[in-house]
Amino acid sequence: MLSYYSPLEQDIDGEIFGTIYIEGGVTTMESFLKPFFPKVWRRMAEAKQNEFCLYDSQVLTAFTSSLYIAGLVASLVAGRLTKAVGRQAVMLLGGLTFFLGAAINAAAVNIAMLILGRLLLGFGIGFTNQATPVYLAEVAPPRWRGVFTTGFQFFIAIGVVVANFTNYGTVRIPGWGWRLSLGLAAVPASAIFLSALLIPDTPSSLVQRGKLDRARAALRRVRGPAADVEAELKDIVRAVEDSMENEVGAFRRILKREYRPHLVMAVAITTFQQLTGIIVIAFFAPVLFRTVGFGSNAALMGAVILGAVNVGSILVSTLAVDRFGRKFLFMVGGAQMILCQVAVSWILGAKTGHEGNATLARGYAVAVLVLMCAFSAGFGWSWGPLSWIIPSEIFPVEIRSAGQSISVAINLGLTFVQTQTFLAMLCRFKHGTFAYFAAWDAIMTAFVAVFLPETRGVPLERMLSVWERHWYWKRFLK
Repeated sequence: MLSYYSPLEQDIDGEIFGTIYIEGGVTTMESFLKPFFPKVWRRMAEAKQNEFCLYDSQVLTAFTSSLYIAGLVASLVAGRLTKAVGRQAVMLLGGLTFFLGAAINAAAVNIAMLILGRLLLGFGIGFTNQATPVYLAEVAPPRWRGVFTTGFQFFIAIGVVVANFTNYGTVRIPGWGWRLSLGLAAVPASAIFLSALLIPDTPSSLVQRGKLDRARAALRRVRGPAADVEAELKDIVRAVEDSMENEVGAFRRILKREYRPHLVMAVAITTFQQLTGIIVIAFFAPVLFRTVGFGSNAALMGAVILGAVNVGSILVSTLAVDRFGRKFLFMVGGAQMILCQVAVSWILGAKTGHEGNATLARGYAVAVLVLMCAFSAGFGWSWGPLSWIIPSEIFPVEIRSAGQSISVAINLGLTFVQTQTFLAMLCRFKHGTFAYFAAWDAIMTAFVAVFLPETRGVPLERMLSVWERHWYWKRFLK
């Protein structure tokens, strides 16, 4: 049965999200910095400088972070769109807007064009980030839902590796290499748009819009032509019918007491994922590696290695998430991230000095790279994929689109805040930045241990029973 589940359904958003990491490497290219961010370029040429403050520029971070504000707005709009026109149509719209953003960025001649392109990229991210996890959760068999939803994060990681390889190659092209790097994002955007045309909408979405025959056909397509889908279709129809009377005002209804466990958990998991520090560490990996003593090309290669480790760790998560459960991976990954962040903070504090001017010995530089890879691995088999799985599977169908929109909006909003402030934080906190994120890793691991119920193998239509049995959340349910 699983052979009929198309890999295109997992790949839709991974490529589009991964390509945004191209900009993280582009911001270290002198050919890009000189015309658009001359102050940063001049700072790089100074004989004496605080290495931690080398890239501290609000204009530079605005170029990076503008994507996430647009994504936040788009994700909230996408919540209504996915209910009205379906998950597939929203993914098509996301691919189209991402293509336009990549084209404008590649042709940019001033800051305004760069930021306009980034805003369009943000709309593409917002649309697809909202629709794709919901799509995966709704079409995957309950037994393997964790595996297939993990595919979302896996293809993000693949996109990151491809983007870093692209930067490593294009940095060697003088003058216009950065244009090629940004413009190549149009290739996966085109693939996403065309791939979305080849997959059906989800049975739940089709039933919600009164298209029962198409829902049955879509279910047969993802379960196999020989599968008996009538029982599952009846469960879907029953769940949708039960939600029809509550269909209007989902964003207001989600604040009611009986939905409080779902809302709190979705908000907390999404917020904590951002506070692991992985987004800013992965996005600014070339900047970080250059700061701790790697050359420009070596820093880009370090980012490639970091991305490759993340891909491997997500494969581990894919094999383990439906076997050992969500909580186990959260706990193991959290402990690993705490240890790595503390160790990196100590090495940088002890060996590079307060201003980061001291040369980091080769052995310690390699140790930093190894620890960052271990941190990336811990994130890759825990908080990376699980922070998409949990919000996509815990909400009842009547508020699922609204809940996913809120989750994605928080994700993108916090990503904006962190990308806008990270370089300033690195400049001021210096090596303490990593200790700051380690403290959050400890808090979030404790939260999961106490409050997260296990959802492994539970059908979406019966998820309420998980909350009814939990020692704390059961008090909120009727």
